[in-house]
Amino acid sequence: MSQNNTPNQSRHQDAQDILPDSERLPASTTNHVQQNDDANDTLNSNHGKDNTEHSYTLQHSHSPENNDTDIHTHSHADDHIKATEELDNDDLPEEISDEDKETIKKVAGDDNLSQAKSYASILVEQVIHAKETFERSLGSLFTSAFTAGLEIGISFFVILSAFALLNDVLPSRYAMVLSSLLYPIGFIIVVIGQSLLFTEQTSLLSLPVLNKIEPLHKLLRLWGIVIAGNIVGGCLFAALMIGLGLHMHLFTDHAIDAYAEHILGFEWWVIFGSAVLAGWMMGVAAWLVTSARDTLSRIVLVSIITGSIGFLGLHHSIVGNIEVFSALLYGNTVSLWHYLIFLVVVLVGNTVGGVVFVAVLKNRTFLFEIERVKGQAAEARAEVDRRRF
Repeated sequence: MSQNNTPNQSRHQDAQDILPDSERLPASTTNHVQQNDDANDTLNSNHGKDNTEHSYTLQHSHSPENNDTDIHTHSHADDHIKATEELDNDDLPEEISDEDKETIKKVAGDDNLSQAKSYASILVEQVIHAKETFERSLGSLFTSAFTAGLEIGISFFVILSAFALLNDVLPSRYAMVLSSLLYPIGFIIVVIGQSLLFTEQTSLLSLPVLNKIEPLHKLLRLWGIVIAGNIVGGCLFAALMIGLGLHMHLFTDHAIDAYAEHILGFEWWVIFGSAVLAGWMMGVAAWLVTSARDTLSRIVLVSIITGSIGFLGLHHSIVGNIEVFSALLYGNTVSLWHYLIFLVVVLVGNTVGGVVFVAVLKNRTFLFEIERVKGQAAEARAEVDRRRF
């Protein structure tokens, strides 16, 4: 088969290990069903109209000479070709049976722009992006994470300024809630700008480990780099920009203390539970951003999810780091011990929420989908055999 020389070729190779070893079936010991009109008709009728976009892949996957042409039939309006739309047999390991190759391509295929992305297509795309992140240099990872720590601070700077202004005309509680609606600003900058934010990347980066593509120790090292970059960037922003805001009279040290109390005024287990929910919502945001086909949709989705986190006052480790560290530097109520305990509890809570409630559950759903499609394909082959004999 001729090789595609597109810029996405390296990303296609990343898709080779999407199916875990435990989920692979041994190579079939029976002869493959011959391609003919009866076989195609049977497969299409068993899968129904709602799987029309995937039947195209099944019908043409055994024609190597046509793959390079047919696979590009459905192109994006902005010429951005998704890796999951171009999977063919050469992109998958030789040890995987032909049946499993067809199953992976079927559940990951997503070439119908008139419909929402398929569940499997989103997950496969996230795994590919995560593998790219694993392959980046340590300097690149830290710089991107450091940038995200700086950028996310813009949210708190604007929120604090709005709170100080509203607090003069509204009760403090209402001023706090209304100003928190500005929470998405920094997240939009980070997500659209593709900087590395820990909570947004937590579930994404764990997917290659869950699928036995990358080892756990590499994930822990990667998390450590991203967390360090986010925290250092956030602390630097707090030291410079929050101090600048004080000198510009945008807010006062009393406003900084009030916001810190808004964050710290709970038992540790309450903060942990709130952080789990925030991590869960950030994992959902990462999933929804991948499902969106255009930038405007991504902005809307990020605004809705992170705006809800701000409105509810949930605990986000990276923004919370800036909020509490600012009070440590310029306020009068936060000690270094309170700051460190808060940071550890919220980081653990965000991690649990992102990994357990998003990555693990959605990954298991994908594996169940693989098994379902295998069963459908087996039934289709059995029906073809019955019709032939």
